[in-house]
Amino acid sequence: MALLDVCGISDWVKEDGFNAERASVDKVNHFNFAAQTPELAVPVGVDPAEFLRPLVDSEEGVDGVKINLEHGTTTLAFKFQHGVMVAVDSRASAGSYVSTQMFKKVIEINPFLLGTMSGSAADCVYWERVLAKECRIYKLRNKERISVSAASKLLANMVVNYRGMGLSMGTMICGWDKKGPGLYYVDDNGLRLCGNMFSTGSGNTYAYGVMDSGYRYDLSVPEAYDLAQRAIFHATHRDAYSGGTVNSKSELITWFIMVVVCVCLTLSLFFAVYHMRETGWIKVSQEDVGDLYHRFSNEKK
Repeated sequence: MALLDVCGISDWVKEDGFNAERASVDKVNHFNFAAQTPELAVPVGVDPAEFLRPLVDSEEGVDGVKINLEHGTTTLAFKFQHGVMVAVDSRASAGSYVSTQMFKKVIEINPFLLGTMSGSAADCVYWERVLAKECRIYKLRNKERISVSAASKLLANMVVNYRGMGLSMGTMICGWDKKGPGLYYVDDNGLRLCGNMFSTGSGNTYAYGVMDSGYRYDLSVPEAYDLAQRAIFHATHRDAYSGGTVNSKSELITWFIMVVVCVCLTLSLFFAVYHMRETGWIKVSQEDVGDLYHRFSNEKK
């Protein structure tokens, strides 16, 4: 094709798979429709999994440095009669350290495709940006949008080549195409599942409990918004890695109440809700779970 000729891809040498002795650096270093072998740029002779193993498996690490690859988040998505609801929290954690409370865990691939993030933020951001590029190339070549099924399959094919190399990714690809709303789950092992409801991350068990009790396909739009908000709120409230609030009781003494209030402000957490419709996705809301706590608490009175 003309684009390939201009880029000179036909002149590049492609190696057969990952070679720990001689990893490719200057050749085709990512998945591409034109590449026979997808590759990721890594230093020559480095196997990522073997490189990290001494830092992860040993008690003291290397030279006193030990890496704890612990992750925490809560993301969810479900299909209903009016499209796909997507809700995510916004806390990014590095082990027991909260690095930021305002991380964006929804990647807007194009106006009709969304991807969620759980696991390693670097892995999710990189591969979903590559997916966005490939979806754009597909549209330029074929004069139509890529289907949700094909986009999810493309992502699964990309990451399966690095199975066992230390990737950490659990993502949901949500969109709307000729067949209607679509929802797929893809992880770092290349697993690809189609379903009506998924939740990923350390808080997914709490989110599933809320969704299982309130989900049905014929939800109205306001009911779907409310269900997504409640599921994320309860997950962030119960799961430390997904955020939450510290509650105080009226009989506590004044100085302790002040400490609790400070902690609540520190742990305040925002979450975002997206709605995938036939005309494309819209961002419904971005709210603090601390506000939702008071709203839902008042409902019980």
